[in-house]
Amino acid sequence: MLRTVHTIEDLRGEIRTWRQAGETVGLVPTMGALHEGHLSLVRQSRAKVMRTCATLFVNPKQFGPNEDLDTYPRDEAKDAAKLADEGVDLLFQPAPDEVYPSGFSTSVQVGGLGDILEGEHRPGFFTGVATVVTKLLLQSLPDVAVFGEKDYQQLLVIRRLTRDLNIPVRIEAVPIVREADGLALSSRNAYLTPDERAIAPVLFGTISQVAENIGRGALPQEQAEWGRDQLLRGGFTSLDYLSVRDAETLDAVDNAARPARVLAAANLGPTRLIDNVSV
Repeated sequence: MLRTVHTIEDLRGEIRTWRQAGETVGLVPTMGALHEGHLSLVRQSRAKVMRTCATLFVNPKQFGPNEDLDTYPRDEAKDAAKLADEGVDLLFQPAPDEVYPSGFSTSVQVGGLGDILEGEHRPGFFTGVATVVTKLLLQSLPDVAVFGEKDYQQLLVIRRLTRDLNIPVRIEAVPIVREADGLALSSRNAYLTPDERAIAPVLFGTISQVAENIGRGALPQEQAEWGRDQLLRGGFTSLDYLSVRDAETLDAVDNAARPARVLAAANLGPTRLIDNVSV
């Protein structure tokens, strides 16, 4: 049976009981509006540990002033029902002032990794992510925390902060879950109009072709330029980036000698979609 708690004290109390029973703990942080991608994270946690705690918190610190904090999809009752169906043991659903009490003035910033790509186009985003993830990890101290590869740069940022801050948790990655036509599942897909939804799979198709061409020996920079042109021709209204990066450091690459990743962020009207594939 899924139990829901709203305070850090109650969260820690539940986890303390599990620890005293010798049980291992997994954490699945989410912002709600759950879809099959989120549920794949839950299944990964349940396969690795004895107890799974999911969190539901729309983190205000990772939204910019002109972003969609107020309109971000929310359906907390539906989310809780999905988590219960998947066998989650505990849902931590704090209020904003529980996470950021009056006078809160500390932030976690991951330099380098957090300053490029998403960090460049969404200033402050990764500071908000790194701060809330650090807090959630310290509040629960799980054995394992599970994140999806759809937010690939975020995954690397979280791995770096846990290493740098010596937080004793293993970060597990889960592959992207896609629709039949290739579109990566995302809570923000709900914003797409029917016409935009028909265009959206062009993103996955384009970056997949870029990755395939590079794997056959094409130059990454030339392929990135080709991919950007293809997206705009395919109906995307604007493009933040399409870039080929080292899979571990996100440094720019000029050949496919090391494992690489093609990452992109593109806009369909007001909806911003991100995706990535390995080379």
